[in-house]
Amino acid sequence: MTSLFPALTNAPANRPALRFGDRSLTYAELATATGLLAGSLGDAGRVAVWATPTLETAVAVVAAMRAGVPAVPLNPKSGEKELGHILSDSAPSLVLATPGDELPAAIRDLPRIDVTPDTTATATATSPAEETATDDDPALVVYTSGTTGPPKGAVISRRAIASTLDALADAWQWTGEDVLVHGLPLFHVHGLVLGILGPLRRGGSVRHLGRFSTQGVTRELSEGATMLFGVPTMYHRIAQSLAEEPELAKALGRARLLVSGSAALPVHDHERITAATGRRVIERYGMTETLMNTSVRADGEARAGTVGVPLPGVDLRLVEEDGAPITSYDGETVGEIQVRGPNLFTEYLNRPDATAAAFTADGWFRTGDMAVRESDGYVRIVGRKATDLIKSGGYKIGAGEIENALLEHPGVREAAVTGEPDADLGERIVAWIVPADPQSPPTAEELADHVARRLAPHKRPRVVHHLDALPRNDMGKIMKRSLSHD
Repeated sequence: MTSLFPALTNAPANRPALRFGDRSLTYAELATATGLLAGSLGDAGRVAVWATPTLETAVAVVAAMRAGVPAVPLNPKSGEKELGHILSDSAPSLVLATPGDELPAAIRDLPRIDVTPDTTATATATSPAEETATDDDPALVVYTSGTTGPPKGAVISRRAIASTLDALADAWQWTGEDVLVHGLPLFHVHGLVLGILGPLRRGGSVRHLGRFSTQGVTRELSEGATMLFGVPTMYHRIAQSLAEEPELAKALGRARLLVSGSAALPVHDHERITAATGRRVIERYGMTETLMNTSVRADGEARAGTVGVPLPGVDLRLVEEDGAPITSYDGETVGEIQVRGPNLFTEYLNRPDATAAAFTADGWFRTGDMAVRESDGYVRIVGRKATDLIKSGGYKIGAGEIENALLEHPGVREAAVTGEPDADLGERIVAWIVPADPQSPPTAEELADHVARRLAPHKRPRVVHHLDALPRNDMGKIMKRSLSHD
């Protein structure tokens, strides 16, 4: 197939490509650095990338793609159990990391390559491996938390990445003149595929903040950046800061496009930002398994509470519980979103059972998200089909794996996990515990630390309730809807 990043060969050599803090690479430097690293990967099979928010992570992923080698981004905050599962499941042959990063025990036995962007040596601008790679070849294996059990590895093809980024270019009028600023992690689709690979495919520039701050957003949008990508937690903090930071409002007003994703942005935050800046935040809808499905278009109406219309090349339908398609566009009839198109993942790694269950007999992917369609085709998501997926701080978190971690604590006899609305996080994680010893139950802090060590800090419960028993039906299934947050 053609290169995923044609700008590595045809963009002006001195055009900025990546900037992290005070470190940056031009397109010529990025072509050299990634070409050299790609040449050292050979037929490495799969490679793990210790995905810190650094220049090295971006170079590592682009180099792997140029080498035709699938990259497995690893969340540096993953707990030992989660990380051990991902490594066992994906079986990478080596790990790419930033020099000086101390890796956890679970990964230290892997051969390691320290990514040192060498921009002085001579490297071929077009990798022979990339020239022979096909559209169907895997580019990434991104792990997503299911509602039960350990995370599953979604295999994402080169076609899926190219088609999603090109569809977004159409919807957002995204060009090589755009300069994107974001502060998202680089181990998931939003931060890595949209936030890093997106600008590079367009031949534009990305400025990564390292860590999100309103001051960083103000600085970059005041110095020529044209687009901002964020999650609702970030936009909530922006909305809260506008009154005290007049320069932030001015900077946001200069942006060509403000994009929010990963969860719904509350209408109140939409309104506060628009009132202060004159700009509307647009939302898009995607998943690890599907990349991007819909978006409000740059030339369309930025309607708060909706995720716009299907992207070019994406088919979307709503279905009833029995699978019957919903044909009405009345803004009221709720159905499950199902999608198909070149943007979809290939399979769950090593899980043919889960892959088969994720698709209908006629080839549509079951998203598990419930929505209505307005008369003009706009999609409005109203919730999850199940109650076990929690969207908190931009992350999609499976309740099942948190419950499993809680049950490993000696002070916990039974556990259930739900989400409840949170103005900052979108949803906060709530644990419902039946303690092993009611006279001496584990504290909320103890359980939060326990989960953070095993899984990741963002998966820790923010609230813990102690119960005498969990509500169950006749089959013994926990009835989460009976758990009250009052």
